[in-house]
Amino acid sequence: MPGTPTPSSTRAAGAPTGTLVRRAVRGASALRGGRGPRPTPYQAVGFVFCLVMLLAYWAVPLCCDAGQHAAVVERLRADLFHPRHPMADLPGAGSPYYSPYAVAEAAFALLTGLGGWEVVRLAGVLNLLVLLTGIGRLTRVLTPRPWAPVLALGAMTLLWGTERAWWSGYLNLMSMTGNLGYPSAFAIGLTFWAWALTGARARGGRAVRYVGPSGLPGWAGYAGLGVLYGLILLIHPITAVAAALGAVAFVAGWQRPWQAAAVARWGLTAAVAVLVARSWPYYDVFALAGDGSVDAMHRQLYEHLGGQFWLALLGVPALWLRGRRSSWRDPLVLLFALDCLLVAYGWVSGRYTYGRILGLTLVPLQFALAVELAAPRPWGAARRALGLAAAAGACAGFLTVQGGAVLPTALDPLGLEQPSRWPSYAWVARHVAKGEVVVSDGHYAPRSLPGYGVNLAAPVWPDPALDERERERRAADVRAYLAPDSTRATRTAVARRYHARWLLLTRWKKVPEEAVVVAWSRETGEVLARIG
Repeated sequence: MPGTPTPSSTRAAGAPTGTLVRRAVRGASALRGGRGPRPTPYQAVGFVFCLVMLLAYWAVPLCCDAGQHAAVVERLRADLFHPRHPMADLPGAGSPYYSPYAVAEAAFALLTGLGGWEVVRLAGVLNLLVLLTGIGRLTRVLTPRPWAPVLALGAMTLLWGTERAWWSGYLNLMSMTGNLGYPSAFAIGLTFWAWALTGARARGGRAVRYVGPSGLPGWAGYAGLGVLYGLILLIHPITAVAAALGAVAFVAGWQRPWQAAAVARWGLTAAVAVLVARSWPYYDVFALAGDGSVDAMHRQLYEHLGGQFWLALLGVPALWLRGRRSSWRDPLVLLFALDCLLVAYGWVSGRYTYGRILGLTLVPLQFALAVELAAPRPWGAARRALGLAAAAGACAGFLTVQGGAVLPTALDPLGLEQPSRWPSYAWVARHVAKGEVVVSDGHYAPRSLPGYGVNLAAPVWPDPALDERERERRAADVRAYLAPDSTRATRTAVARRYHARWLLLTRWKKVPEEAVVVAWSRETGEVLARIG
């Protein structure tokens, strides 16, 4: 009836009789009588980015370290509690590849019947979701500006350099097409979450308020944070080093006041992290601290730093402004300084493995720039100039290196650089049974074959589960076997020593007289032969 108040209307105090005013719509009434919740800018952009990135990731054949990670899943599928070496017919006790992440992948493979390659491919979907949500959470801790996480995502994927930077743990567009399914991607996503939770607690947000007189929920939160850092340490130890530096930066920068209770809570976090890492039964992560077997292969990380990373320097002015406004205690300023010191230590000491954190060293620059450019308008002249420089840098990064990752060749008028495309060796797996040993040359095959459950006579990657001197001896034996002047007696001795039954040779190698050709690849010209 006219004049009858509706559930969402009421008579205002002091208003004439019959005058109705609209009441605020909340809860279930909002879904029926008002507009539904709108996605934030980051939710909308992140959804589109997720679709585009997954399409690009799915279109590129798995390459590089993917064979190693697929091999880990295969070995755990064969024996979940006592897996063999990822690449050779040897014991695998002590291998850091058998992390909680890998065990979870193997359990998924056992439940679904999928192989190692398929599981690594599917892991990219989970890893991307963890990364995107971690970026959003960390940026919200740094600033409430709604467009900051959008700009952080753009800066993190585009502002690198104008030369290709492809490595596990690098999060530019080009590199993600290959390494999105790696444990390092998952560990970095967890690191963003850990930094966000650490920053919220250090700054005294709602997350650290105690509930009840005992204060147990607050202490439990700090213990849970320790579990998170412990998992990062087990999943990817070198990323955990950067994660620990970030924790130090956020706590040192934002924790106020420093009282005995605060020290005890953060001490609990550190103790739980160590306890979680120490209790893992597959390997001793702390034994890796003195292992330098992989340092030599990481020396190349320090080459071409200018060409690979110079666009990230656009974040230096923003980082300088943060330090000027809030002193050196700003967490991003502290984190960048600590990362640079560790990278420099890696170069000076010859422990080049510490260069693996170079990708995360750019994060303070990229996120500081994003926060600065997300400021509401009007902008001053300095911020406008910084915004134009950042836009030009993003365009330069996309058009020189990153664009080919997401732009199909058919739609590319510029001939952008494309991701690496490695050949598949599924044709070899049709003839070679899992667990059999192959002698192989070339670059692609030795890095890919273990992903099908095949063993190599000589692993190509160092692993603490195998003494490095033994690995080098095996590699020397394989070189002797494949040498042009090798004798049949030499080849027979090597084959018997490692129980090798198969040869996979590139087109430049001659098949020995005692081997029988079984198959060959039209794509690569490689020949598979059975050893007589």
